[in-house]
Amino acid sequence: MPVTVVRFNLVEPDATPASLAARYQAAVRMAAYADEHGITTVQTEEHHGAENNWVPSPFAFAAAVFGATRRIAVTVSAIIGPLHDPLRLAEEIAVLDLLSGGRLVTVAGIGYRPEEYALFDVDWKQRGRIQDELLETLLKAWTGEEFGYRGRTVRITPRPFTDPHPLLLVGGSSKAAARRAARLGLPFFPSAHLPELEAYYKERLVEYGTEGWTMMPAAETPLLHVAEDPDRTWAEYGGHFLHEARTYASWQSGDIRSAVKSGATTVEELRAEGVYRIVTPQECVALGSDTYVLHPLSGGMPVEEGWRSLRLFAEEVLPALAG
Repeated sequence: MPVTVVRFNLVEPDATPASLAARYQAAVRMAAYADEHGITTVQTEEHHGAENNWVPSPFAFAAAVFGATRRIAVTVSAIIGPLHDPLRLAEEIAVLDLLSGGRLVTVAGIGYRPEEYALFDVDWKQRGRIQDELLETLLKAWTGEEFGYRGRTVRITPRPFTDPHPLLLVGGSSKAAARRAARLGLPFFPSAHLPELEAYYKERLVEYGTEGWTMMPAAETPLLHVAEDPDRTWAEYGGHFLHEARTYASWQSGDIRSAVKSGATTVEELRAEGVYRIVTPQECVALGSDTYVLHPLSGGMPVEEGWRSLRLFAEEVLPALAG
């Protein structure tokens, strides 16, 4: 059975407080429905100050999902590590790990938008050093023992549910990120299909005498929307996918490697590119993927259309994949 993911970034351009509240609440109900139907994972992420209301607080959203579900994992992919206070983050993740019984997966990256660092008055040029301190602090904090932190002795409680600590991966597309993961003995999450970087990570594991593994996107990881009539759906809702694609493109400089990277400037170009795909249930099954990533509310997609996609996936695609 492949891994199945429902992704939520809760984007809604020109939202009102009421419409955004409805979107957030619908996403939690969708997560509960996904859990009931055996979908593996909810995936969410973190961005700040985005005009289209990209979710800035993934752990608050994860808590709501955990409260509405029993089995499904939540992957936060990724947090922007240097924007978080290390001790507070250790507490937040520990509490979520306890609440969920170990269902939280956190990918810690350093981001790629200097504007987000400026918003929180964090030095962009020091992001690597800050990330090192953050990760080292989390691992010490989760032991429940006293440790030295910025010249003083501290102790963080409660200890997490998961032993030895909640699942924490280092994300990124650089050799520095791979080295950081290997040095700390943490698994590595390349932000795109980068076999050469995976090999470099494995070499550094040997160098540091640590153990780890990679969770890497496939060469093709399309974001899926399921519909009975893809042509009609592209015509009616393609603009939502294009909005998200153009937002990503505006954030990512030439050296950023991402599984979600589009150069499209029109809906027609986006459809031909294949990063975002609208497929029938039968076409979805025929993809034969190891991982299916459903993106039902992409780019401010109307909630009712998101529900149609999710229900088709759960009721027509999943049984066929299981059979």
